[in-house]
Amino acid sequence: MGLFDTMFGKGAAKAQQQPDGEQRFQELRQRYGSALTVIEQQQIQLQNLHVEDNKLFIRGTAPSTQAADAVWDQVKLVNPSLDDITLDLQVSQTQAQSAVATGGEGAQTGQTYSVKSGDTLSKISKQFYGDPNEYMRIFYANRDKLRDPDRIQIGQQLVIPPDTE
Repeated sequence: MGLFDTMFGKGAAKAQQQPDGEQRFQELRQRYGSALTVIEQQQIQLQNLHVEDNKLFIRGTAPSTQAADAVWDQVKLVNPSLDDITLDLQVSQTQAQSAVATGGEGAQTGQTYSVKSGDTLSKISKQFYGDPNEYMRIFYANRDKLRDPDRIQIGQQLVIPPDTE
């Protein structure tokens, strides 16, 4: 499974129920693949990745203005008219300040959870967000520790992003 193969975030379930919703997501995901690569490289913490109003909807928190600008630059290279994408990137002041203080190793925002026996990201997602399908938000917030959303270890400390719109 690829890093951005699945829709997630508030609105993803609705998008998946739409006729051709999954097909449209795959088309747009492929079109904006280079921008998604930049999102990964810049360590942008995603809260949403799905189709909304027939557009690719991406919401996330960037560790710096430069990281957000890098994504915007790539999106504009793909489609200067921006008519099939909604991109909402916020810059985390906490991460930006922490990155300056620690020489670039920014701290994640949100609360911390210690993985227990029997936990899965879906189970943790249900506990914090009321929806097991929001597990990818937790995965993306912990990409520095996790390589696969299906592989978590007892005792791992995971950042749980705040439940924001």
